[in-house]
Amino acid sequence: MNEKEQKLPEPDELDLEDILKEFGDGLDTEVRAEPDVPPVLEALFDEEPEQTEAAETEAAVSDDTVRLEIPDSPDALPQQKEINLTSDTIRLDQLNFAKPAEEAEEAEAVEAPEETDETEAAEPEEVTPPEPIVFDPRARLRELKRKLVAGPEKRYYELTEVGVGKLQMAMFLCLIVVAVSAGASVLYSMDRVPENRMRLMIFGQVLAMLLGALLGSYQLLDGLGSLFKGKFTANTLLALTFLACCADSVFCLQEQRVPLCAAFTLEVMMSLWSTYHRRTTEMGMMDTMRKSLHLHGVVRCPDYYNGFSAIMRREGEVEDFMDTYQQVSGPEKVQNVYALLALLLSSGIAVAAGLLHGPSVGVQVLSTTLLVAMPASFFIALTRPMAVLERRLHSVGTVLCGWKGVLGLSRKCVYPLNDEDLFPTGSVKMNGVKFYGDRKPDTIIAYAAALMRANGGSLAPIFEQLLSSRNGIRFTAENLQFYGNGGIGGEINGDPVLMGTLDFLKEMGVEIPGGTMVKQAVYVSVDGDLSGLFAITYNRSKQAAAGMATLSSSRSIRPVIIAKDFLLTAPFLKDTFGLRPRRTLFPSRLESLALESRQPDADAPALALTTREGLACVAYAITGSRALRTACRLGLTVHLIGGILGMLIMAALAVLGSTALLTPLHILLYQLIWLIPGYIVTMFTRAI
Repeated sequence: MNEKEQKLPEPDELDLEDILKEFGDGLDTEVRAEPDVPPVLEALFDEEPEQTEAAETEAAVSDDTVRLEIPDSPDALPQQKEINLTSDTIRLDQLNFAKPAEEAEEAEAVEAPEETDETEAAEPEEVTPPEPIVFDPRARLRELKRKLVAGPEKRYYELTEVGVGKLQMAMFLCLIVVAVSAGASVLYSMDRVPENRMRLMIFGQVLAMLLGALLGSYQLLDGLGSLFKGKFTANTLLALTFLACCADSVFCLQEQRVPLCAAFTLEVMMSLWSTYHRRTTEMGMMDTMRKSLHLHGVVRCPDYYNGFSAIMRREGEVEDFMDTYQQVSGPEKVQNVYALLALLLSSGIAVAAGLLHGPSVGVQVLSTTLLVAMPASFFIALTRPMAVLERRLHSVGTVLCGWKGVLGLSRKCVYPLNDEDLFPTGSVKMNGVKFYGDRKPDTIIAYAAALMRANGGSLAPIFEQLLSSRNGIRFTAENLQFYGNGGIGGEINGDPVLMGTLDFLKEMGVEIPGGTMVKQAVYVSVDGDLSGLFAITYNRSKQAAAGMATLSSSRSIRPVIIAKDFLLTAPFLKDTFGLRPRRTLFPSRLESLALESRQPDADAPALALTTREGLACVAYAITGSRALRTACRLGLTVHLIGGILGMLIMAALAVLGSTALLTPLHILLYQLIWLIPGYIVTMFTRAI
């Protein structure tokens, strides 16, 4: 051994005798002195002791023996004695010696056992633990805000910059033109226009018609542009009607006839109004989306209860709305197809009139037929119901995901109602407690809280709060039983406990003292005796009241009560919300638990998005979709009848050649007659 290895620790660092005294007086360690080895460490350096001596040494070591082992270098010790270490062995290298770095490396080399192939094979591979998932509760909100800023908010400000002021001004000027032209037509029909003023009046009507076309130039250009895109819309028919009226104006100047200025300008005004509805509707929906803090998708779950589909909620995405809200609806497609057919039929009627009575009559019949084939209110038959509905949905923070969402929500379905839907958090409170019998109040409260905890529902947090305020004992309810007449039961600490309404306890044979007539209360019976009464107050929230009233008035949806609160019985809901018990489904408790556990398909398309909590958000979307679908279909039917009837009348007049009835006033009156039912139909979505 070299001189560095033989050097003992300095006294100020650690004394071996102090260590031995600290660990016990019974330390049995043999020492032999040699010139180069410290006496206290001599026993560790014996060369090849005999087997018997090693066995005796092992036997002599007691449980409280402290073995000392100092690692050395291979150069200093060619052979080292193998020492079996017990669980209480303390190695010297584990003591707090201040060893140099070189000795520490040599110690590690000696301590490490020689690895064999079997050892390597036996040792399992080191598995790197997975990195912990860091949950950031605000990550979802940040991602949602990023999508909202990039989509709805950006679009909202684009629409805001365009505005609706110009449209409103154009509609107002068109209304003035219609009024002036109608007045002139009345004077003309009453023969109040002098002969020398006739040409001036015709020129004035033509200029008024050109002014109306100028005010609706965007509509006319949009209609002509649709032709280049392979589409034919109502605005396309309006643009072609303007060309026909211009051609007819030339013959009007020659024949001293008044052109159809009033009827054409009325259609231009209605087309502008339709654009106004589209723009305000889109702005309202984008405003609803950009202000949202969370999104819930309203989806349809097939075969939910008794073969009925159910409307349910799940997590919503911004793309569910942005990718669908501009889709062309079914009624609009029908309207476009009808506009094209109206053009073809009107052209055919005009050609027949021209061949029978001359080109002047043919052009006059063409312009008149195009005007009566598309009643003026046809332009707003589809846009105004949606605009009216959007204002209602905007008040509750809901948007519809295109026409597919309207179709999905308007079909017959059921809507599951849980405790939170009927009475949101904070609307149920306990306002009084009364105890009966000889049992301690704390025991009754603990029993009631245990049974209510096992039952769940909106009443469970209230009883838990009452139990915590009194530092009560938490029991566990066993053999929980659910009764369909407003109560539950179970065993707690060996005692049978019943909880429910007053009528429920009477049916179960519990004797109720006279004068106990609290209806909205939870009665507790322990071992067949009335033990407590907890008065409960249910406060109707505006969201729940509006939602229940909306669902009750709809014939296409049936509420399914899956609430766990046993006080929410059919008579109670009827008195509180006006719910119709005959149209409301009350499944059994087992069925309610199964229905509550059902979740909608993750791939189900979102039919609507809600940005707020509450029942009214979904209820308005369901009933509003059905009202919108009805209004669009009925409006489409009314205007199709009006247009087809107008073309049939024009076909008869064209064959007869009777153009005396084709005055501007008669055409305007025909437009106004069909405007009344068409406008009334658009109001259907207001009464959801």
